[in-house]
Amino acid sequence: MLMHNPPHPGVIIKELCLEPLGLTITDAAEALGVSRKTLSSIINGKAGISPEMAVRLSIAFNTSSESWLNQQTQYDLWLAELSRKDLNVTPLNAA
Repeated sequence: MLMHNPPHPGVIIKELCLEPLGLTITDAAEALGVSRKTLSSIINGKAGISPEMAVRLSIAFNTSSESWLNQQTQYDLWLAELSRKDLNVTPLNAA
């Protein structure tokens, strides 16, 4: 079942990981071994969580990489479902 309007994973990183620890994007990016631009793009919803970033986040915040990828998948699928009616697809049914 799809979550209704799931948050972008960047919101989760910001609100549940960075803010409680008092971390800036710059500090967190350095700890994750990525550029500030890369992390900022994710936090601002301009980029998604890649499998590699999921692993980095899981190491840094003691979480599972699967949870980060699942959040991204839920968000991406929700966006795709919003345009379902606009897709030109013919249902294929078995005889």
